[in-house]
Amino acid sequence: MISLRFRLAPVALACGLAGLPTAVLAQAAGDAVADTVVITGSPRVQRLLDTPYAITAVDAAALRDAGPMINLSEALARVPGLVVNNRSNYAQDLQMSSRGFGARAAFGVRGLRLYTDGIPATMPDGQGQVAHFDLSGAERIEVLRGPFSVLYGNSSGGVVAVFSAPVRAAQSEVGVDLGSFGLHQLRLGLATPLGSGFDLRASITRAELDGFRPQSAADRQLANVRLGWRGERDSVVLLVSNHDQRAQDPLGLSPGQFALDARSTTPQALEYNTRKTIRQTQLGVNWRHAFAEGGVLRASSLTAYAGSRGVTGWQAIPASVQTSATHGGGVVDFDRTYQGLDAKLEWQLGGGDLVTGVTAEGQRDDRRGHRNYTGPATAPTAKGVVGEQRRKEVNHADSREAYAQLLWPLGTSLAFTGGLRSGEVTMRTDDEFLANGNDSGELRYRYTNPVAGLRWTLMPGWALHASAARGFESPTLGELAYAPSTQTGGGFNRQLAGQTSRQFELGSKWLGAAASAELALFSASTDNEIGVLSNTGGRSVFQNVGATRRHGAELSGAWRVMPGLRLQASASWLEAEYRHSIGSAVAGNRISGTVGASAWAEAAWRPGLLPGELALEWRAMGRMAANDANTVYAPGHALAHLRWSHSLALGPTDALELLARVDNLFDRRYVGSVIVNDGNGRFFEPGVPRALLLSARWQHRW
Repeated sequence: MISLRFRLAPVALACGLAGLPTAVLAQAAGDAVADTVVITGSPRVQRLLDTPYAITAVDAAALRDAGPMINLSEALARVPGLVVNNRSNYAQDLQMSSRGFGARAAFGVRGLRLYTDGIPATMPDGQGQVAHFDLSGAERIEVLRGPFSVLYGNSSGGVVAVFSAPVRAAQSEVGVDLGSFGLHQLRLGLATPLGSGFDLRASITRAELDGFRPQSAADRQLANVRLGWRGERDSVVLLVSNHDQRAQDPLGLSPGQFALDARSTTPQALEYNTRKTIRQTQLGVNWRHAFAEGGVLRASSLTAYAGSRGVTGWQAIPASVQTSATHGGGVVDFDRTYQGLDAKLEWQLGGGDLVTGVTAEGQRDDRRGHRNYTGPATAPTAKGVVGEQRRKEVNHADSREAYAQLLWPLGTSLAFTGGLRSGEVTMRTDDEFLANGNDSGELRYRYTNPVAGLRWTLMPGWALHASAARGFESPTLGELAYAPSTQTGGGFNRQLAGQTSRQFELGSKWLGAAASAELALFSASTDNEIGVLSNTGGRSVFQNVGATRRHGAELSGAWRVMPGLRLQASASWLEAEYRHSIGSAVAGNRISGTVGASAWAEAAWRPGLLPGELALEWRAMGRMAANDANTVYAPGHALAHLRWSHSLALGPTDALELLARVDNLFDRRYVGSVIVNDGNGRFFEPGVPRALLLSARWQHRW
């Protein structure tokens, strides 16, 4: 049975996400040299060439060609500076980092701000998820990197935003995907104008797969509905979403297990039937009003949203370990409610544009923990079940922020963009299970993130930019949950400070008649970097590991060699290291979870004698440190993928799109991602072997 998923898409589509730099509006499909148009945080439309920061847009055509549109990792390999590793484990979210920010996350996403149609997928405490992103209904994905990402507030080392397609015509759609390892997916969609300014878009998707490892099957169901209305000066968008997912968890492998059999599953996953269920429902509305022309105040926008998320996960913690008095159990179970409000004004100040706004966000987690067995620990009667309760608490995270961004021309070839975001995040836990100690506590973090950038147009088609900013990242509720043994009185980890960063970027953007190129050089110095102190007895304790440094370069380019042949490529280099020796993080060591070098290239050819387009993709990634001590590295790898796509017109109202892909063409054995600082030494999550995908999408206009 297919459940419905309704989706939120406030009019951030028209005025930029929270008034800040995002919103890529258009990119020529299938053309590697597209004069992309963006909105930088003011209502003024700008070309990508004119923005003083590194931003990449991935359009719907690229999303469709990259795979079954289940994971962000399919299409975002082309974005320089961004690492999105497919864990091949739907019980855990993708591993994502931007210029090394977010690399420490063992599960979920840290250090990056995530948005879907203007609604945050990152909670106020800084932890985010992307499993509910509906890529099949997306018009584009935008990836913002570097200093200007700090304008999104807490934990914004980078920004990834998904935007769904607006209604342009009345049409219905059916899509089917069949692939290796039991993958099958069905997608149904409908879009239609309703008259009197109203329009409607709805879609439902169900995907199932067996996985290439034992204990890795998954079933995901999504649906979304978007209702829009547009009047003379006002527009309203209402969306509702639902996400329902069940997934087994094959866990990671030790280096020895991986070397012996990369398709195996650790025995503990089978012993405890490790798995996770996720359910999420969300509602949001955006109202935008345009004021009369000629005034200082141009427009106002109000976005409000609320949702609920529930997760139950069965872990492979041995029964003997859970006998510790402080242990919270091997079953994680929480129900979350969250809500937010974003109000902003857009101003016209002479030749410049100003956006001002305020936001308020909150989350409440009713968190429970249970043993994952019944009976005595020495001889359990059942494993992988919900046993005796060992944790019961209520977690809160609330943030309040104000922001402003100014775009001001300084002449015909020079423009200044500056901004400021200031806020406070409060985190609190009320422990209601005191048998294992009182973990109650409250902490408050304040931050002010300024950013400034200059764009200089040297000649038509060539611009340089420079930007600088200060950023902030608070610990998450999970990272604050347990105190180190040196702290008296229990409660939150009061010794854990938020990490601050100073970021700089220099860039060049060039757009020619048949080619384009972008280069960004960056540096980021961080104080109080957050890392793992210990991971024992079912409790992960975090510490500040001192100063770190990240610097590197990103290069991307495209060349339309001839009408039927286009080339695209990107490459990244990152040096990320600890500056101090604290615990296992030794000065000079590589920051765990970061990759020193990565590259992507694609050659797409329309042969003329044959229908459709043939393309060869190549992806390469350097080795990745799996722990702070740098004693374990995931080896680097290079993969080749082959695809064929074709669009057929079936009369005046119908069209059929076909896609065939072979991923990992040469069936390389590789590590798809790492579980950073895993306490059991099971660091490696194997990458997918050679896999075939066949997709068909039928569209009918009425």
